[in-house]
Formats: sequence, C-alpha cells, structure tokens
Amino acid sequence: MISHIDLRSRVTLTLCMLAFLATTLGASPATAPKRTTTVTPVAKKNRGEEIPFYPTSSALLAAAPKGPYIVVDTAQNRVYLRNGNRTLYSAVASTGSGARLQDPRNPTNGWVFDTPRGVFTISSKIKNPAWNKPDWAFIEEGEPIPTKLKDRIATGVLGDYALGFGNGYFIHGTLYTRMLGTNVTHGCIRLGDEPLEYLFHNVPLGTTLIIF
Repeated sequence: MISHIDLRSRVTLTLCMLAFLATTLGASPATAPKRTTTVTPVAKKNRGEEIPFYPTSSALLAAAPKGPYIVVDTAQNRVYLRNGNRTLYSAVASTGSGARLQDPRNPTNGWVFDTPRGVFTISSKIKNPAWNKPDWAFIEEGEPIPTKLKDRIATGVLGDYALGFGNGYFIHGTLYTRMLGTNVTHGCIRLGDEPLEYLFHNVPLGTTLIIF
C-alpha cells in the first residue's frame, strides 16, 4: 500500500515528468546520460485490457506520444506498453539498485547502478545478445580484470532478446526471475522471458520509452 507521504511524492514526480515531457516529446528523443556504469513469477499478461496505471492524469496522457510507447515505473518496478490512454501490456520488472561500487584501482573512480530517468527511444533490437562484461563486473566478483576481449564475453545471461535505448542500457532478460519486482540491477531493465519476447515482437525501432 502506498502511504499518503509516498503518494504526494509520486504526484510531485508526476508533475515534474509532465514538464519534462512537454519540452521533450515534441523534439528529438533524449539520449541516455553518460553512464557511470556499463552494464516471482513471470508477470501476468494483460494484453489489451485496461490496467491500473500510475500516473493517470489527463495532462500526462495528452503529452504522451502518438502510437504505442513504453513506460517504466522504477519505483513500482513495472513496465507498461501503452497506446494513448490504453495499457496494452503490463509486466513486472527489475530496475537499478542505486548501489555504489568503488574502483579499488582508483579511489576517485566508481560506479552508481541507477536506471536513467527521462525520455528515450528503442534504438536497437538484438536476438541472443551477449554481454561484454565491464570492469565493475569482475571487481564485484573479486576476479582479475581480463586483458582480452574474448574473456569478457558472457552468453546466455541476458535472455533471448535485448532492446537497447542508448549508452549501453538495455531491456533484457534475467536468470534471476525470483528477483523481478525489486531494484537489483546495474542500470538495465530486466524482464521475464514471456514479457521480453512480447515486447521484442510488438515494439518497433524508434518506439518512445519513458522512464520515471
């Protein structure tokens, strides 16, 4: 249950997003900010149904792009595929943890594992994606950082599909479906297999992605 304090905070966030959308959606979509990182059950399908969606103000709906668009609520860890004022599909997700990791090689360097907020576009769609593991992945695991690219490539960990939205961020699958619905990622948006496949096949390149 959302408390009155939380609700007021989310209303304030909604108003800020409205101001942002009003100045952004009419222009070219934003690119992700320079990232300081690189990168339960599967949610019930709700295809074509009217699903409760927050926020639902008429002003936000009026600012929404024409045609299908994706909304990611990082507080509730939900992903919505919407068209106008209709929710076509809804799924539970996982988003950035907000955790910090210090680089032991350089005390002035580190990473913050947040999912970027703002308005983006789906810029790439990849089948059977492979993960080029960044330095922080090896530091987290207490392993030496490899010098060869082939030693950084990990397959089978991102699911069958990935939808990129800029600067190394993706909507992709997960091996840890029990963690869906929580803020545990390094910045990417994780989905279960079924919702990921649905979005991959129903979201064209150039689709607007709104993250708040």
